[in-house]
Amino acid sequence: MTAKIDDWLLDILACPQSKAPLRLDEEAGELVCDESGLAYPIRDGIPVLLVDEARRIS
Repeated sequence: MTAKIDDWLLDILACPQSKAPLRLDEEAGELVCDESGLAYPIRDGIPVLLVDEARRIS
């Protein structure tokens, strides 16, 4: 699954837990926060920035 988020949107999005910037993992279809160790899903082109929906990354 590949995901695409416009660059201007990615510039203003932040992790709801740590407030750190997010990076796009297009292959996984997720927005990743390296600081909090969470990956947020992108569903139908819409980022789901809910901590309860995030996946913990190692």
